[in-house]
Amino acid sequence: MRIAITGSTGLIGSALVRSLLVDGHEVVRLVRHRSRTGPQADGSTAIGWNPHLGQVDREGLAGVEAVVHLAGAGVGDRRWTDAYKREIRESRVLGTETLAVALAGLPQPPRVLLSASAVGLYGQTGDRVVDEDSPAGDDFLAEVCVEWEAAARPAERAGIRVVHPRTGMVLSTAGGAGGRLFPLFRLGLGGRLGDGRQYWSLISLADQVAALRFLLDREDLSGGFNLTAPEPATNADLTAALGRALKRPTPFPVPEAVLKAVLGELAVEVVGSHRVVPRRLLAAGFRFEHPDVDAVVRAAL
Repeated sequence: MRIAITGSTGLIGSALVRSLLVDGHEVVRLVRHRSRTGPQADGSTAIGWNPHLGQVDREGLAGVEAVVHLAGAGVGDRRWTDAYKREIRESRVLGTETLAVALAGLPQPPRVLLSASAVGLYGQTGDRVVDEDSPAGDDFLAEVCVEWEAAARPAERAGIRVVHPRTGMVLSTAGGAGGRLFPLFRLGLGGRLGDGRQYWSLISLADQVAALRFLLDREDLSGGFNLTAPEPATNADLTAALGRALKRPTPFPVPEAVLKAVLGELAVEVVGSHRVVPRRLLAAGFRFEHPDVDAVVRAAL
């Protein structure tokens, strides 16, 4: 299959590209720098696009059967200034709209578009368990996710099957939150964040990639799917699991006030709670290799 991917150099995108290439699929990377286009060392091909200008190399998309759209500014990469919040929103909404319009205008559109989303769509849920039928929240990230998913509608109207993988926290030593947490815990400097009672809906990188490929292949599936392990864990649960796996003490809790001083508005997400379950994915027959926090931690290590 010929598959186009945005965000192909990120944590999830890199792992997905490797998985697809190993299985003999043809991968087309969408990149923003013209100097990086053309054949790649791993056997993939790169073509250009500029989401902010609404530009996509449509000729390079010829013959593409599936598209996985993962690009977007990292939510936890910087302090949430007004300018960076605007970048978070625009990188997702404008990028998705640009891609969806381009795909809809192709003489032969792809069969499926996996257009990324996140469990932040549900807002802060506290102890309440939420699934794909739960309403959207009303905080900043929830509003971004609603607009993000809506931006893919031109592809839907063109008859393309659109799936929104609503990803939780992908735990890996290679990047993301795990890339920051693991070094601290290895040094014995880890501890819960805030009171530790907030739920973090985790997923292993292996299950994330497997779920994306499952959704690519299942032609009967569309709409939103939560990509999180079936058993949500609290921050205290994760802290304990990391301590057990690394055989290190976890004596250094970080008070919420300190997090707010250091992270600003982003601290709301760190101490916020997302108790999300993957009801639709399980109902469709997907089986998680790492269903709980200890398994997810072991997979990351």
